[in-house]
Amino acid sequence: MSKPVRFHEFLLSNAPYLSAGVLLTFLSSFGQTFFISVFAGQIQTEFGLSHAGWGGLYMVGTTASALVMVAAGGLSDILRVRQLGALVLCGLAAACVLMALNHSYWVLPLSIFALRLFGQGMSTHLAIVAMARWFVATRGRALSIAALGVSLGQALLPLIFVALMTILDWRTLWLVSAAVCLIGAPVLVRLLSQERTPQSTSEDVSSTGMDNRHWTRWEALRSPVFWLMVPSILGPAAFTTAFFFHQLHFATTKGWTLLELVAYFPFFTVMSVVSMLVAGWALDRWGATRLMPLYQLPLVAAFVIFATVSSGVGMAAGFFCMAASVGAHSVLPSSFWAEVYGTRSIGAIKSLVMAVMVFGTAVGPGLTGLLIDLGISFDKQGYGIAVYFLLTTLCMVIGVAAARGRLIAAPA
Repeated sequence: MSKPVRFHEFLLSNAPYLSAGVLLTFLSSFGQTFFISVFAGQIQTEFGLSHAGWGGLYMVGTTASALVMVAAGGLSDILRVRQLGALVLCGLAAACVLMALNHSYWVLPLSIFALRLFGQGMSTHLAIVAMARWFVATRGRALSIAALGVSLGQALLPLIFVALMTILDWRTLWLVSAAVCLIGAPVLVRLLSQERTPQSTSEDVSSTGMDNRHWTRWEALRSPVFWLMVPSILGPAAFTTAFFFHQLHFATTKGWTLLELVAYFPFFTVMSVVSMLVAGWALDRWGATRLMPLYQLPLVAAFVIFATVSSGVGMAAGFFCMAASVGAHSVLPSSFWAEVYGTRSIGAIKSLVMAVMVFGTAVGPGLTGLLIDLGISFDKQGYGIAVYFLLTTLCMVIGVAAARGRLIAAPA
């Protein structure tokens, strides 16, 4: 029996690969809702948009990016991360420039589409697929470390850019974002100078899924397990995105300023990171199928709290509960797909999952924005959102039980 690798040894021996994952997830921040929504007030004023109008445009652009993700995500099974990643980061930089220079209402959905596709979509997808493919026994740790990039972005970028807005025009800040993405492309290439091909990696360190075999994307799509898990993919994407998307509205309903609300983001991020690291450790110890069924229950508590309290202590409790699920969500589902369907076609399968998730981020802001315009404030929508997460938990219990049965039945 081999001696377990110590955590610091794991970090040192895999530093370039883990750093590449962190870099990709950090730079994905420029296409994440928590960053784009920082500029929501300026965009709505500039283009004369209501909450529903802004949410609707966001939904159109994001939905289009989800559809493209189904095809584009499969490229990660063919191209090296350093090749595809550099192209993706250049595309993200171009999307930031388009947002900075655009003055047309009709081009706005295209700006959102590009930001979402290259940012939250492909940058995150590449990092997750790389970690799931390159690491097997330590997959949980690798996924949790790579996900630290988006946590870092969530903690720092809203505060930094809200502060910078007091001295710089919001369009100038998008140009700054583009420059950061362009700097990241050669750094990524340098980190992965010794990267192996996806084909050789999948052959050498592959792990099988249900029935002791590798599943193709279309086989996974026809599997009942996939569809039972779909609500749990949509939910966090839709409603945590909606929370950050409507942060200005939410702060107003609580009688807070936006700066007072975003001041809680570092606390949320720290708690998310703690949850993420704990989930990564538990994942390597017990596996994703044992941990998946109940991890969204803290979201039930979070949205009930957001619906009922306005105090600082209550808000901290809500962020704590949301962070517990969000942190685990950064790690557990990604490993779950590799455990259940194998790693040979993990890029193509994960592109389906990512497309569903990105579609969720489209539906959430659009639906909640419409309800806000109809007079139902976002905080009061929390009760219905909590019920939704109770239902996703039930679906996960059924789906995971079916998957575990076929994993146990697989020959050693």
